[in-house]
Amino acid sequence: MPGGDYGELGGSLPAIASLNASYSTSLSIPSPYLLVPPAERKAISDVRRTFCLFVTFDVLFISLLWIIELNISSSIWESLEKEVVHYNYRSSFFDIFLLAVFRFLCLQVGYAAFRLKHWWVIAITTLVTSVFLVVKVIVSNLLSQNAFGYVLPITSFVVAWLETWFLDFKVLTQEADDERAYLAAVNAACERAPMIYPRAVSDGQFYSPPESLAGSEEDLDEEGLGRRAVTAQEKEFVRQGREAMSVVEQILAQEDNWKFEKNNDMGDSVYTLEIPFHGKTFILKALMQCSAELVYQEVILQPEKMVQWNRTVSGCQILQRVDDNTLVSYDVSAGAAGGVVSARDFVNVRRVERKRDCYLSAGMATDHDAKPPCGRYVRGENGPGGFVVLKSISNPSICTFIWVLNTDLKGRLPRYLIHQSLAATMFEFMTHLRQRISDLRPSLRSHHHI
Repeated sequence: MPGGDYGELGGSLPAIASLNASYSTSLSIPSPYLLVPPAERKAISDVRRTFCLFVTFDVLFISLLWIIELNISSSIWESLEKEVVHYNYRSSFFDIFLLAVFRFLCLQVGYAAFRLKHWWVIAITTLVTSVFLVVKVIVSNLLSQNAFGYVLPITSFVVAWLETWFLDFKVLTQEADDERAYLAAVNAACERAPMIYPRAVSDGQFYSPPESLAGSEEDLDEEGLGRRAVTAQEKEFVRQGREAMSVVEQILAQEDNWKFEKNNDMGDSVYTLEIPFHGKTFILKALMQCSAELVYQEVILQPEKMVQWNRTVSGCQILQRVDDNTLVSYDVSAGAAGGVVSARDFVNVRRVERKRDCYLSAGMATDHDAKPPCGRYVRGENGPGGFVVLKSISNPSICTFIWVLNTDLKGRLPRYLIHQSLAATMFEFMTHLRQRISDLRPSLRSHHHI
């Protein structure tokens, strides 16, 4: 369908104008994940931990260079006595080692122990390092001794400024973005709170019973009318499915924050959204010229049959049906980017829900004894994501399809290549889905006439 058709059908599909309006009466309790302050989710963020490791590398690398220098002209003990016991500012490298220790202690105490969010500590360490090294190079005779007279001062100077750059442009910036995302989620949840209504009852073995607004979330075991979670592992699967569903709902509620990436000739668009501690999430939004129930049946209710028409997937197996709304699946993706990205396998927990104006399937990575990692595939890991099919109130023959994808393909692949391949894979999936719907229509029409 050409991209221009969006304008003609826009009036009949309010969900295209705003997902927030479509979800204002159907979102459940705000996600416990996104509503936990960033400082409480982890003791220390991933990017800050990387910074601390780099600071440790700094002191260890300078120490190694100094030890090598001690062994060049004489034994290490004689050199230690000369440079430490009989310390001389003009000829000793011992102070450069102490400078590295000074940086290590200050930065680890400030940014690891106290988790400071200001640059003043590293400003002091970098200033002291720079002034000390410049003065030492000018007044000392290190450059006439050996090659380490050049290597140690230059290395110490460069590493100190790399630490400053990493903290200022990576650590503090990313943590500030995480904090803003948290505040945005809180504000969105507060604005939606008066319009929340109870979640619909289960779909019963993944079929589509008449919708009911009666339901309770008091106990995980009491949700379904049929199969129920019994064991501790099954309850954990249900909990993971609920968590994934809550995060997906929060992502949908933040449509204004989606960043447009690209679109195709059919009018499908791919957006991205940075999720704290999960990274970049890809969101595909497409208008389908078919009923929501048909897409729901093909994409959400029958994931194991998707391999018959979806070439981006080479295998799908249902490992366990946990309860009426939750299952665990094993999925194998086809290669991408012309074979540069090899096939990956995933073990996912999925939760399916049917609501008044939409169908949802949300999932995330999990572990299952039936499919441990094997050497044949690289085991990928999916963050919270899934499929959403929005109904059109005024025109039941069209719907909006949304795919939320957050995945870590593992392996040693360049990030830009992964992002390009994911967007291309999402567009390819839509091509196969439209072809599948087109193939089904003749059989549906003949069945209707019979």
